[in-house]
Amino acid sequence: MLNKENLATINKQIPIPTFDRASLKSGIVHVGVGGFHRAHQAFYTHLLQEKGDAAAWGICGIGLRKGDQKIHDVLQKQDGLYTLIVKHPDGKIDSQVIGSIIDFKLGHDTPDVVIDQMAHPDTKIVSLTITEGGYNFNSSTGEFDFENADVQHELQHPKDPKTIYGFLTAAIKKRKEEGLPAFTVMSCDNIQHNGDVTREMLLAFANRQDKELAEYIDKEVSFPNSMVDRITPVTTQADIEYLESTYDLKDEWPVTCEPFIQWVIEDNFSNGRPEFEKVGVQFVPDVKPYEKMKLRLLNAGHSVLGILGAIHGHPTINACMEDDLFVTYLRAFMDEEATPVLDKLEGIDLTAYKDSLQERFANPNIKDSVSRICSESSAKLPKFLIATIQDNLANGGSIKFATLVIAAWCYYSDKGIDKNGNPIEIIDAMQDQLHAAASKTNTDPLAFIRQESLFGNLINEDKFTSLYSKMVQKIYKDADIKKLMKQA
Repeated sequence: MLNKENLATINKQIPIPTFDRASLKSGIVHVGVGGFHRAHQAFYTHLLQEKGDAAAWGICGIGLRKGDQKIHDVLQKQDGLYTLIVKHPDGKIDSQVIGSIIDFKLGHDTPDVVIDQMAHPDTKIVSLTITEGGYNFNSSTGEFDFENADVQHELQHPKDPKTIYGFLTAAIKKRKEEGLPAFTVMSCDNIQHNGDVTREMLLAFANRQDKELAEYIDKEVSFPNSMVDRITPVTTQADIEYLESTYDLKDEWPVTCEPFIQWVIEDNFSNGRPEFEKVGVQFVPDVKPYEKMKLRLLNAGHSVLGILGAIHGHPTINACMEDDLFVTYLRAFMDEEATPVLDKLEGIDLTAYKDSLQERFANPNIKDSVSRICSESSAKLPKFLIATIQDNLANGGSIKFATLVIAAWCYYSDKGIDKNGNPIEIIDAMQDQLHAAASKTNTDPLAFIRQESLFGNLINEDKFTSLYSKMVQKIYKDADIKKLMKQA
């Protein structure tokens, strides 16, 4: 069993933390301890601690939802330890035990525990991986959603927060009252300008709750933008069994990932930061061009493969990349539609970057499911793909590759089956709304894109609506997506 008592035995098989975990303080409080956080930020923090002199930067994980109970229980049982399994394209597998997470607290029933942790003098950074949907903004207008029932509750009951905004304001207020410096709020989610978005949403909430506190946040709290990247599939039972059979190691929730890793951060912190540059993190004055590159190429590329692959029946992203037509289509989308709308990038060879994306997507040992990639598409596609369509419409560029993906998304949301009639697993907070709109397509070909919160004013763009209408009607007539990909 993976725990601190068994580390000496485990070390005979795979690397374990060499630093003194007992000396670590929780300088980082992280909300949303999923696979990505553990493969990325927690891994970088572990690397820094391995170099020594980073005892102030242990991580206390935070779960705000009832669904976080399982990871809490596993990490508590394993003393915060977990195994990172890195799968290389050539079949090589590297495994090691990560030790940067030293505590985990749940806030859905005991909010004071989390507020106190965020307000603790040791806490210098509160970081977030809460998915795009956790930021509570209208994807079309960018405005904070005050209609959210949890938001309405915590505005009336500030000592009983439900969302990240209620917890942050409660903790910041407590620190302010106790004369402690403000912590940095560091978003690590795939949202363009994630720090700016977090700041804007928190200030909108705080202004409604406590204007004096909002003024303090505006002046004292830093929200660095960051760009993060590492493909991290959902852990499978096979991953758990691999550790048991290979190393006789029982880890109830290991993490698997690719070897590639990248983190670009705006150097803007309220109360100190780890020296992540010592382990390969890039600090820059402006992250925005790098964010946009990653969102419009990697994340959008994933969605292109995922939506089209789901309808065709490909189960994983690497299976899509074993299909020459999908490879050709992906590269055409990246070259002809995504690349022309990117900003100037210092120190980046875009051709090499796109080549690396193809290699990463094709990694046969990652087997990232299309269902995971397509999950919460309603939160992802407005930023990853629809924005590219809007930019190309403004610039007179190509929109045909991305438009077919939107048409396919409509069919996907309506029918929920692939071309062979097999059910597709759909995971989306807006699933019912998406289905309701898509189901009207036979009588109104533009019904799906009338959802202004997702598509903005695209319904008024004749070039787009004409192309979309033709494509969606062809998909409904014949769900052979490869035939349509060839025609694009």
